[in-house]
Amino acid sequence: MLNSARGRNSIVLLILGLIVIVLVFQFRSNAPRPESLALNQVAAKIQAGDISSLVIDDNDLEIVFPDNSKAISRAEPGRPAIEQLMDLGVTADDLSPERIQLEIKQPSDFNQIITLVTYLLPGLLVVGLIFFMLRQAQGSNNQALSFGKSRARMFTGDQPTVTFADVAGVDEAKQELYEVVEFLKEPEKFIKLGARIPKGVLLIGAPGTGKTLLAKAVSGEAGVPFFSISGSEFVEMFVGVGASRVRDLFDQAKRHSPCIVFVDEIDAVGRHRGAGLGGSHDEREQTLNQMLVEMDGFDTDASVIIVAATNRPDILDPALLRPGRFDRRVILDRPDMRGREQILDVHTKGMPIDRERVDLKTLAKATPGFVGADIENLVNEAAILAARRNKTEIGPEEFQEAVERVIAGPERKSRIISEEEKQIVAYHEAGHAVVMHVIPEADPVHKVSIIARGMMGGFTMALPEEDRTLTSRNKIKADMAGLLGGRAAEALVFNDITSGASNDLERVTELARGMITRLGMSEELGPMVYGQKEELVFLGREIGEQRDYSESVAEKIDWEVRKLVQEAYERAESILMEYRAQLDAIAERLIEVETLDRAGFEALFAEPVIPKNGGTPIPVAAEAAS
Repeated sequence: MLNSARGRNSIVLLILGLIVIVLVFQFRSNAPRPESLALNQVAAKIQAGDISSLVIDDNDLEIVFPDNSKAISRAEPGRPAIEQLMDLGVTADDLSPERIQLEIKQPSDFNQIITLVTYLLPGLLVVGLIFFMLRQAQGSNNQALSFGKSRARMFTGDQPTVTFADVAGVDEAKQELYEVVEFLKEPEKFIKLGARIPKGVLLIGAPGTGKTLLAKAVSGEAGVPFFSISGSEFVEMFVGVGASRVRDLFDQAKRHSPCIVFVDEIDAVGRHRGAGLGGSHDEREQTLNQMLVEMDGFDTDASVIIVAATNRPDILDPALLRPGRFDRRVILDRPDMRGREQILDVHTKGMPIDRERVDLKTLAKATPGFVGADIENLVNEAAILAARRNKTEIGPEEFQEAVERVIAGPERKSRIISEEEKQIVAYHEAGHAVVMHVIPEADPVHKVSIIARGMMGGFTMALPEEDRTLTSRNKIKADMAGLLGGRAAEALVFNDITSGASNDLERVTELARGMITRLGMSEELGPMVYGQKEELVFLGREIGEQRDYSESVAEKIDWEVRKLVQEAYERAESILMEYRAQLDAIAERLIEVETLDRAGFEALFAEPVIPKNGGTPIPVAAEAAS
């Protein structure tokens, strides 16, 4: 009963009541008390006839004077108070009814109990608290034993669930999983031909690509019970709880066969065993061992399929991935432009959108690298913006603003900067835009703004015309030059540099080092990879790379990285010097209007430049048009 909520509440109320009693007695003890007289003073006043009433309660004396004022006194314990008064000279005549009203009370057991409780109550409180804590600990141990029961949430096929129609942008993954649905619906079709359906299906993909949604869609299509549990729920601080919970989960699954068991974030329990360099978790390893045993124990016709999801397949134990366990892997890539368009169509279905002006294909083109969760957030942000503006339909303006909010954060128009800083930011962003526009391999400039957004003072958005799976060396060099265009513009125009290019420098250095060490794009060091990507866990920290090259090679890597960055900077600087007039025109327009879209930027860049001292307009060089 003490482990129940009602029992715990009762104990808490009891303790609070005892505390209140102690406070009451403390208050009473601190209350103003009558004058206290010595026993010989009481005897003298009785003899003088100055006392009208005397109440004797054991050894306590309460004295009442003729004016109704009161006093108290106390006799020596062990002898009656009357005898002590007579020893002090009080006679029987002094205590006669004509002179004084005398009342002798019998000893009260209640007063003795109250006194005893007052002394013992603090100790009882301490003992009670210790007892309560011990019972709580015992209850936790009992609860740990009951933790063996699986915490898996079960969803039946009768409930409205997600289907494949609600999942878009992952056609190949849906085709792979449709075989699982067919097996759950018609298992005899496969068993008759001797086929064995995979016991485990591992969904691998970046966060937000729809792994959990796809697992729910399999359950919805098959119409079978669906058990959902997180990998972290298997691991507890009590030894053996995780393994017991695994056993119970698989027992439930066999009783409800055919069914699907979905384990989300399986890397929480499925990491490499013994890879912790002293920091491994024995309870986690026991749980993983039990899971491996249970997956081997499935019968061929059990019709129980384990679907797991992770975004870290590289750290899973090899025994978990061998044939017979998770022997089918379904990869969920970031959706391409067509996939993003399908996802947008799913999320905007039924929403009040201005269909005449909103083109989902154009919107999909403006969101490279977005996953399903990003697109869902994008549509939600657009709806919120339309509601703020009191619109009845969501227009392209809201979607464009939502794209920028998802990428860079909300605008910070309240941020006040000086005219000097505004001019520096304008030239910085114009430098990015001009260099990116001139280099043919760079992505087209989509938007330039000097309005602070998120952590950035301004931004230049360059979006690719089409999705790429391969990146060339010239493309990476073009990106590096575009990133350094802002720093080069500051140095060229103001003959000084600021801290505004800090993030640009980090990204350029990372690109250059990746070209040298990961992609083998260095003529000096050749087509080799330097540094092995391994995960080592030491004292809870992950070491991401193992160095496998000498100090002399490290010096060459540093020199090559510096050379690439310097070449990119010099390229950006030469472009800006050649197109200085366009740089000034774009920066001045940004100071005036703060934001330029692609059409406005390209039109301004293509305008002939009129020299300030007059003369023939200078046409734009042919290289920019390419």
